[in-house]
Amino acid sequence: MEDIQSLLEKINREGVEKAEAEAKRIVDAAKAKADRILADAREAAAREKATADKEAEASAARAAETIRQGARDVVAGVKESISKLMDNLLAVDVSAALADGQTAAALAADAIRELAGPGEIACGEKLAQTLKAQLAGRGEFTVVVDESVGSGFSVKLDGGRVEHSFTADVIAAELAKRLRPELAKLLS
Repeated sequence: MEDIQSLLEKINREGVEKAEAEAKRIVDAAKAKADRILADAREAAAREKATADKEAEASAARAAETIRQGARDVVAGVKESISKLMDNLLAVDVSAALADGQTAAALAADAIRELAGPGEIACGEKLAQTLKAQLAGRGEFTVVVDESVGSGFSVKLDGGRVEHSFTADVIAAELAKRLRPELAKLLS
C-alpha cells in the first residue's frame, strides 16, 4: 500500500508541478500580451498627442493670422473714418469761409490778380454783388450769377475754354489731398 501511496503522491506531485508550470506559462503569456497591448497603446497615444500638438500649433497660427487681419482691418477702418471726418470738417469750414461775402470776394480778387482777361467770374447772387463792387475798376472781368456754382466761384477765361473752380468742394478736396500725407504720418 505504501507503494500505492507513494505512487499517488508522485502522480499528485507531477500533476501539481505540471499544473503550476502550465499556470506559469499562461501567466507569462498573459503578461507578455499585456506588455504588447500597453506598448501599442503608448505608441498610439504618442501618435495622437503629436497629431494634436500639430493641430494646436496650426490652430494657434490661424488664430494669430486672423487677429492680425482683424487688427489691420480695424486700423484701415479707423484711417478711413478719420479721413472722411477730416474731409467733412474741411468741407464745412471751407463752405463757412466762402459764405462770408468779403472773404470770398478777397479770394476771387486774389485769384484773378495775375490772370489776363477778358474773363468771367461765376458765383451766387450774394457774392456777385460784393464782387461787382470790389471789381468795379477792372473791366476785363465780368461777374455773372450762376447758382449752380454753390458756395465759392469759378473763373472762366478764353471764352469759357479754361475754367478754374474755387468752389467749397474743390477747395476742400485740394486741402484734403495736401493734408492726407501728414494725416497718414500721424496715424502710422
